[in-house]
Amino acid sequence: MRAAYHEELESIGDSLVDMANLVTSAMGRATSALLDADLQLAESVIAGGDTVDDLQRDMENRAVAVLARQQPVARDLRLVVTSLRMSADLERCGVLAQHVAKVARRRFPDQAVPRDLRRTILEMGQLAQRLMAQAAEVIVTRDVESALQLEKDDDRMDELHRMIFHHLLDEKWHHGVETAVDVTLVGRYYERFADHAVSVAKRVVYLVTGEHADGLPADGCA
Repeated sequence: MRAAYHEELESIGDSLVDMANLVTSAMGRATSALLDADLQLAESVIAGGDTVDDLQRDMENRAVAVLARQQPVARDLRLVVTSLRMSADLERCGVLAQHVAKVARRRFPDQAVPRDLRRTILEMGQLAQRLMAQAAEVIVTRDVESALQLEKDDDRMDELHRMIFHHLLDEKWHHGVETAVDVTLVGRYYERFADHAVSVAKRVVYLVTGEHADGLPADGCA
């Protein structure tokens, strides 16, 4: 019975990693669709959202079953409850990747991102992927130091987000209001995706230490 119980707990963690990997891939493909005006790729990202939703529902059902049957306590209880919260973060990331793909679809056959912002948007997309890949690794390793590092790495996303606004407010902007709205939305989607990756990492910190990340000393030790 105890072996089956621990297998159930491990399967919940495995599902979180699967979700993280899926949304990482989705955001990468959405970025390519956005920058290359690739309608087929955009449609595949939009359709793929159902897979993430199915994984979340299945994981939530198993987590609730564990709570009902096993009544876990201490660290095991933190694992189940924290996993439910992480799954919500990851589900939102899947939706954000879909939003990026929908911008690409809406502007097809034109490109939504003007040439002078392509490098910034590309870096945002790559950074979003990297942060989520790091979050997936943290779920597996439960490395508190690596988890805390994610928030620092996210500072670059905030810088890129601000760069977009500086660009839009520049008097040299000549791409019109519609493009400005698209770029503003896309920038926000990447920024929120990164925030959710950081949130996942912080929840791992809580799982391991029993302390919220923001309340830990600077060295990351409880």
